[in-house]
Amino acid sequence: MRVYFIGSHATGKTTLCRYVSHRYRLPMITEVARLILAEQETNLDALRTDMDLVAAYQRRVFERQMQVERQHDGSFVSDRAFDNLAYAAEHTTILAELLGDPRFDEYMEWVAGGVVFFLRPHASLLRDDGVRAGVSWDEVVRIDGMVKLLLEQYRIKYLPVESVSMQERVRAVEFVFDRLGIADRPDDTPTARERRRESGRGNGRGNGHDVPAFV
Repeated sequence: MRVYFIGSHATGKTTLCRYVSHRYRLPMITEVARLILAEQETNLDALRTDMDLVAAYQRRVFERQMQVERQHDGSFVSDRAFDNLAYAAEHTTILAELLGDPRFDEYMEWVAGGVVFFLRPHASLLRDDGVRAGVSWDEVVRIDGMVKLLLEQYRIKYLPVESVSMQERVRAVEFVFDRLGIADRPDDTPTARERRRESGRGNGRGNGHDVPAFV
């Protein structure tokens, strides 16, 4: 099973990705953009001012995402898919080149075979994250629209996640997974087993379940 959380900047994709990775014991793919930034030994200011550099960066992010996913031949959860193409459309002139790459159509079919959650933006969540620092709300809305356009154009089925509430987001994910027959897999480390034993004894308040505090 391949699970994707996609959307524009500052929508909480990585937070939900971590939750699913932990709850369902799925390998997590994340930080691709930050790794490429480090490998290029560049900084955000350079990406804002050097068109060739940002084009190379966006191309490498997309290629690395495809490569890493293929290395996880099986189940995984990722906090992105083709998202960076929306940024390429916003900041470079290479989008047509990337869309014309034969690997692109193959990748979109690959994504369509997964479970896709499309996280919509909220101004209250916008903050710098060290990769897309200083992004304006107007840009976030444009990126969101571009991601939606690609989803619709390539007929990728998705569940839009509109709520800001982490509880409601988690419930939406659990609802989908339950309908797909995907059961959560409890952590089987010695510490986790002991925690479950303690939880099973009850706490005097009628709650004997090990549930994350934020749910």
